[in-house]
Amino acid sequence: MKILGIDPGTARTGYGLVRTVGQKVSLLDYGCIETSPDRTVSQRLVRTYREVKKIIRREKPHYVIIEKLFFFRNTKTVMTVSQSRGVVLLACEENRVPIFEYTPLEIKQTLSGYGRANKREIQKRVKEILRLKELPRPDDAADALAAALCYYLKKNHLKGELKDK
Repeated sequence: MKILGIDPGTARTGYGLVRTVGQKVSLLDYGCIETSPDRTVSQRLVRTYREVKKIIRREKPHYVIIEKLFFFRNTKTVMTVSQSRGVVLLACEENRVPIFEYTPLEIKQTLSGYGRANKREIQKRVKEILRLKELPRPDDAADALAAALCYYLKKNHLKGELKDK
């Protein structure tokens, strides 16, 4: 099974794709969709939408996992992230890919056992679970991989522990 994690944003939308076979998981791809600050908000959203659609059509994931919004201090940030989430959800729905959403707290709790883990701790867990040589970067891509791994761990009832790597 292929699981695509997405961390929506206006300037940068992270994506991370993993493959699972039973309780084994491996990395397929990760990266970011970048948009130019010189473009209008609508042009940036169109770019994100088209790129997510391309990834879905090329990779044919079985599930897409998206980080849920739960609270932002900055109203402007929550608005732009919400817009990006909207175009990502649209691309998934148009391609009939089931969507699961988790809060950052759920993702951190599932990967590390601690809901307030910092970004570096989560990157280390992603590196460990996927047996990577380096920490995944940038943060947006690492967050997308963490979202995909959250679904994998919950589905297999592993709660951060891997059985038979």
